[in-house]
Amino acid sequence: MSLSPLDITTFAVYCVLLVGIAWWVSREKAGHEKNSTDYFLAGKSLPWWAIGASLIAANISAEQIIGMSGSGFAIGLGIASYEWMAAITLLIIGKYFLPIFLEKGISTMPQFLEQRYDSRVRTVMAIFWLALYTFVNLTSILWLGALAINAITGLDLVYGLGFLAVFSIGYSIYGGLKAVALTDIIQVVLLIIGGLMVSFLALDQIAENAGGSGAFQGFSIMLAEIPEKFDMILDPSNEHYISLPGISVLVGGLWIMNLSYWGFNQYITQRTLAAKSLAEAQKGIAFAAYLKILMPLIVVLPGMAAAMLKPELAQPDQAYPEMMKLVPQGLLGITFAALVAAIASSLGSMVNSISTIFTMDIYSKMINQNATEHKKVIVGRSVACLAMLIAVIIARPLLGNFPQAFQFIQEFTGFFTPGIVTIFLLGFFWKRATATSALVAAIASVVLSALFWKFMPGLPFIDRVGIVFIACVVLAIVITLISGAKEQSNAIHLDNIDFSTRTSFNVLSIGVVLILVALYSVWW
Repeated sequence: MSLSPLDITTFAVYCVLLVGIAWWVSREKAGHEKNSTDYFLAGKSLPWWAIGASLIAANISAEQIIGMSGSGFAIGLGIASYEWMAAITLLIIGKYFLPIFLEKGISTMPQFLEQRYDSRVRTVMAIFWLALYTFVNLTSILWLGALAINAITGLDLVYGLGFLAVFSIGYSIYGGLKAVALTDIIQVVLLIIGGLMVSFLALDQIAENAGGSGAFQGFSIMLAEIPEKFDMILDPSNEHYISLPGISVLVGGLWIMNLSYWGFNQYITQRTLAAKSLAEAQKGIAFAAYLKILMPLIVVLPGMAAAMLKPELAQPDQAYPEMMKLVPQGLLGITFAALVAAIASSLGSMVNSISTIFTMDIYSKMINQNATEHKKVIVGRSVACLAMLIAVIIARPLLGNFPQAFQFIQEFTGFFTPGIVTIFLLGFFWKRATATSALVAAIASVVLSALFWKFMPGLPFIDRVGIVFIACVVLAIVITLISGAKEQSNAIHLDNIDFSTRTSFNVLSIGVVLILVALYSVWW
């Protein structure tokens, strides 16, 4: 597959337009120098629509588009549970967690941990997140993005990695979070248009191969020909049960994964921390929840279609690029731009989060406590470039031989998430929780996860996450009780926080729940 001159022109216009808009929205008023709040939190001025779009743009990257399409090819619709359960998780976070964060006036997740526990917890978790974001998340997004570009254009993977790195840094490094969040509107629109186009054409091709036409007929043929791909709750006899262990997906460890990702993850929560107000942040979260319901049409369905059209694929992650080959020249440029948009927005968001944590939690706290606002911005930009360079260098050695990158990310992120969720939940809801118990939970999460992974490889990682989470909670409670700790002086007093939500948020939340009940009722 190759891009026509029209496709190349379309893509070039997108690149120029995005960079131009990013620089334009990043302008400062005459006489005002960009400070750390402006750069890292968009001056705390983001409206709901920017928050919602940016949450999805940050989340839906090559990891989702390429990786989840690959899982859709191998597993089927069941992988959509990651998306649909995330919608519910977002609503819980908007109502019960976000009010706490905004009331505390924090800029980073490690900062909250220092307020609730102590500086040790802040430093340990800051270092952990920096390592995870750089060596797992950022690297995975780059690699999968370069893989997709290679499949579509034939561009060498090295050049693909370089292009994505330079492009994403080019539009995000100057304006910080404001540039990233506001350009994410364009990214999400392109993502939806381009993604739906691929899904429609893939379904239409299935219908055409059967002597019919139209996406709806193609979908009906899929239902008849590969009904096993539509199972949401997998039976233990299913070969992919280890990836999606039946009912555990709904009541087990996936909740822990989602709470960690959507609630306690700087990469995601930074958008809500930058909101104009709590109400605005909650509306943005509700908007994002509806977009998450839509996402399987874009990131899972093409992979399922590829299971019928290209069952001979050597690797599942080739499914989406193969389906893109169905897009005719002239429109391929839009679809290609949509894919790059998703990748670039996630890369820009990730490096912004890396620079925020390093600058605010490491540099300003441990290296230069008297740093000026200007210096903090300079350091943030420098760290963003350095993190991207590291990710480019290690991408191929780390991920080059892994067949399903999405599962790789979930597997190894799951080593840490039980401890993270334990630390935050006990910090929220148990006034006696101590810094020592938090650190023990963090260490135990990695150690226990590694032991289960090594000695019980047949245990589904979602179940492992749930078991390790329970163990971490019990261990943290025991450590606290043994120490004789009483109510901590820095404990959170929930009676001082307003958890009430506006009618609009409540109505939107009910709508999400009803849609998900209907979906699971049909595809159970």
